[in-house]
Amino acid sequence: MENNTPVIEFSNVTFSFSDSKVLFKDLSLQLAAGKFYLIQGPSGAGKSTFLRLINRLEEPAAGEIFFNGRPLAGYSPPLLRRSLLYIQQSPTAVEGTVRDNLLLAFSFKNNRDRQVPDDAVLRHQLDDFLLDDIDLKTNAQTLSVGQLQRLCFIRGLLLEPEVLLLDEPASALDEQSSRIVEHTAERLCAEGGLTVLMVSHRRFEPRQVKPVVLKIADGRVEELA
Repeated sequence: MENNTPVIEFSNVTFSFSDSKVLFKDLSLQLAAGKFYLIQGPSGAGKSTFLRLINRLEEPAAGEIFFNGRPLAGYSPPLLRRSLLYIQQSPTAVEGTVRDNLLLAFSFKNNRDRQVPDDAVLRHQLDDFLLDDIDLKTNAQTLSVGQLQRLCFIRGLLLEPEVLLLDEPASALDEQSSRIVEHTAERLCAEGGLTVLMVSHRRFEPRQVKPVVLKIADGRVEELA
């Protein structure tokens, strides 16, 4: 029997920052698994906050958000954020090599049961993202912002998330690298069934999947035909 449970569900969610007007009020929305969602809307409408609510980086003042039919609060934060991977505009890296950063999550207690990718896998991923000139022993702190953004993208994908939350993932990248990031997300959706939610000011038209456009404005999230 087909499972029709939405991968993400907002149920009467209200959210506001303490010093501002209500950003979302009584928001109810269901997002289907395996879809590619393009999130649009004016600056300040709440596009990034929408993704952060899904990842529990922000908490609603009222209402509830569900992942695979369970409230987000029912998951441990590490497990939730491994499954709902959030890639933000500003990449972050720890002190150490490129290899150290790529394998960082595998050193955490909740991921120790997962197989650690070997250097051949890491090298292949770097090559796919046009980072073929970077050695695994390179100090990650010496990379450019654009290189770090791609490194963070790879680091998250190695954990095989179920949902990919992309907040302007190509904002610091050149045109060619931007397209690699975007089309990788599209391919993972088309071939691997990954659910993708992408905020982007760039004009991006997926070719392998038919995107669902979500417009966020005036406290509402509307699915456009």
